[in-house]
Amino acid sequence: KKPWLPILQFIMHISAIAPFAILVFDYIFGRLSVNPIQDLTRRTGLTALILLLTSLACTPASSLFSFRQALKFRRPLGLYAFFYAALHLFIFIGVDYRFDFELMWLDVSQKPYIFAGASAFVILSILAFTSYNLWKKRLGKTWKRLHRLVYLAAGLVGLHYAWVKKADLLRLSGEVTGPL
Repeated sequence: KKPWLPILQFIMHISAIAPFAILVFDYIFGRLSVNPIQDLTRRTGLTALILLLTSLACTPASSLFSFRQALKFRRPLGLYAFFYAALHLFIFIGVDYRFDFELMWLDVSQKPYIFAGASAFVILSILAFTSYNLWKKRLGKTWKRLHRLVYLAAGLVGLHYAWVKKADLLRLSGEVTGPL
């Protein structure tokens, strides 16, 4: 028995929930940047990325360092990553565009990084939905193959993040003449 494992799990849950609590606190007390929607979008997206990469790091931690207990952190970290990705998407669609899909489509069609992010979100949604033992039993061997899509999702998230950062750098340098 590992008496320190529940403590480590508690720390993991607190660490995953803390960014949301800080975000809510900053929102309530007006501590967001001058562009609060952009601040909310960026912070939730970055947190989703960090948690997704942390969940992926559990497997090498298990095999390289013989830390088998790390595997117990993959599912909750992945679900926390999905939560922040869903929040990120809701802020983008619901808060930034106020569910005006026509306006959103005009803007999205000029920003390919959104397609990468949306594709990653679809994959993460499927993985979150099927992450429970019920689906593991129902899908059998297919479950493992399905959940390997997390690597594709991580690549798409990385691409999404890199494109967003590049677009921000181009906008700051004045090289962009039209809307991104």
